[in-house]
Amino acid sequence: MQSVLRDLETSRLSDKEKALFRFVDKVNHHSAAITAADMQPLYKAGWNDEVIYYAITVCALFNFYNRWVDASGVHALSDEAHRQGGKRSAVHGYVRK
Repeated sequence: MQSVLRDLETSRLSDKEKALFRFVDKVNHHSAAITAADMQPLYKAGWNDEVIYYAITVCALFNFYNRWVDASGVHALSDEAHRQGGKRSAVHGYVRK
């Protein structure tokens, strides 16, 4: 998925996924400017309020975690630890039961 990181618009993601990533980019960089109008492309693409809520939440949490790690001096996880966590999440999901 390096193509997504290089250029979302030319990546192989679906138009539906691209709409969500465009919105997340705005959440990440211009959250104070978000209005109800920003949700319309998401609804048109087929996303619902629950997905939008989770997209906002995940983006906000990662911003929080990154700033907390940077400011507190806690060592970030290694690339291998992130890979293992990604595999675990792919199998078990994010929600622990």
